[in-house]
Amino acid sequence: MADFPATPHINVLNEIGFGKTVLLPGDPLRAKFIAENFLENPVLVNNVRGVNGYTGYYKGVKVSVMATGMGMPAMGIYSHELFTRFGVENIIRVGSAGSIQEHINLYDIVLGQGACTDSNWAVQFHLPGTFAPIADFTMLCEAVKACENHKATYHVGNINSSDVFYGDHEGVPEGLDSVYGLKKMGVMALEMEAAALYMNAARYGKRALCICTISDHVLKGVETTAAERQTAFTKMMEVALDVAVAMDKK
Repeated sequence: MADFPATPHINVLNEIGFGKTVLLPGDPLRAKFIAENFLENPVLVNNVRGVNGYTGYYKGVKVSVMATGMGMPAMGIYSHELFTRFGVENIIRVGSAGSIQEHINLYDIVLGQGACTDSNWAVQFHLPGTFAPIADFTMLCEAVKACENHKATYHVGNINSSDVFYGDHEGVPEGLDSVYGLKKMGVMALEMEAAALYMNAARYGKRALCICTISDHVLKGVETTAAERQTAFTKMMEVALDVAVAMDKK
């Protein structure tokens, strides 16, 4: 059997490899759901650490989908390896996010034009001042078109990528001050991966976009179930796949 590329986290199992565009959900079960329900002839191309990756075809275009797990370190590893070792040009994060705006509701789609962050991720690049991670404009425009075509309720703007899921707010009256601070600055929602993805894309001259479905509302205290997060975010999946098709010729 011929040798195929391998890293500590990705071991390509066959000559099919990865498509030009890869969808990266956090949840391995969401990756499996996308492959089995949207891709034609999906083939398992990676299974290191149980993080299965699949490659198939959508509307005649070769597309891949693979999970990353949670957080910027994990996203940083997978996006780095895909961009630098496997010839991937475009990465679309398809994830969940928590709304911090009154008008952004459960199941709405948010397109991360920019990604604020409390992470130290940018320090490795030895930059002066503060780097502002942003999405690729072409991919963002294609996502807006796809949302319109699918009649999706969507919002474009800033999201916040945090290293913290469980903040230590117990017994601290000002515990949610940071959330209200982001809210007053127009940040749409909270998630945990986009900033690292955008910075890696910038560093390696690639393209990236974060598309999230609102899974919970931080200030209203409502949320979707784990099962719904795996399988009910289908409109976001269709939008992302349409972007992948559009980017195939760009």
